[in-house]
Amino acid sequence: MPLLRKALLGAEPTGALQSLDELFALAHAMEQEAANRYSGFADEMRRQNKNDLAAVFTQLAAAEREHVDSVARWSQSRCGKDPDPALVRWEAPETFDAETAAEVNTSRLLTPYRALAMAVRNEERAFAFWSYLAAYSRDAEVKKASEAMAREELGHVAALRKERRRAYRHEHERSRAETSAEPRPPHIDAQRLELRLAAQLAEMEPRLSGPAAVRIRGIRQQAIEMADAAVGAGSFPAPMERKGPLEVAEALVDGYLEGAERATDAAHLERLQRLAEQAISRLAWLRSLSAA
Repeated sequence: MPLLRKALLGAEPTGALQSLDELFALAHAMEQEAANRYSGFADEMRRQNKNDLAAVFTQLAAAEREHVDSVARWSQSRCGKDPDPALVRWEAPETFDAETAAEVNTSRLLTPYRALAMAVRNEERAFAFWSYLAAYSRDAEVKKASEAMAREELGHVAALRKERRRAYRHEHERSRAETSAEPRPPHIDAQRLELRLAAQLAEMEPRLSGPAAVRIRGIRQQAIEMADAAVGAGSFPAPMERKGPLEVAEALVDGYLEGAERATDAAHLERLQRLAEQAISRLAWLRSLSAA
């Protein structure tokens, strides 16, 4: 299986990019493919007279075209030329699987929230992909550029998650008003939930082998360290402790991002942003491992 396909599915890559020229060509192709997909989804939504969804996908396509232009400018500044499609030695990875495309085209349940959730997953996959390439690159410049691409994708994830939360709040505004008078259920703090995630990852480790076991061990240790920094960083419904590790990891991402939006103290904001970045990275890795 080609390197790109294996990386996106969570397996360890078997090769590496050899030059910045190759990296920029690949990044440009990936961003262009995402822009084309979103534009196609927007057209499909207009055909179905779903103008709110068409607007969401149009906005996503515009954002991806900005990413395309950004990669081109970066290539010009570092290599003195635009990305060359001929240098993409492998098939560019699919940004959306067949199931996702089918849902966009046929599902009557698709909402702006669900559409943005798809975009979040796309950016998480891209982050995991560039992280894999950075980890296995033997060229210092390619490694540094791959790490920069991964950080860029993390920024995209955070921005899209913010938009997704807004869409969620809008879609659930009425139900929240109806339940606002109900008693608040028991909550747990972020530190406790981080330690719960660490325990879940410890249970997963014996079922894994090779690089996957090494990766999960590192993520578990990171969760333990994040628990110390997460004191007072948010609260979550107590039943979240009974959810699976992916659900727990995603809840922590949203909790840190929401806390950062409300933070007024600079030091507290910086701590939450750092926790959010680590949590997004962790979630992307867990998704890629679960797909393997």
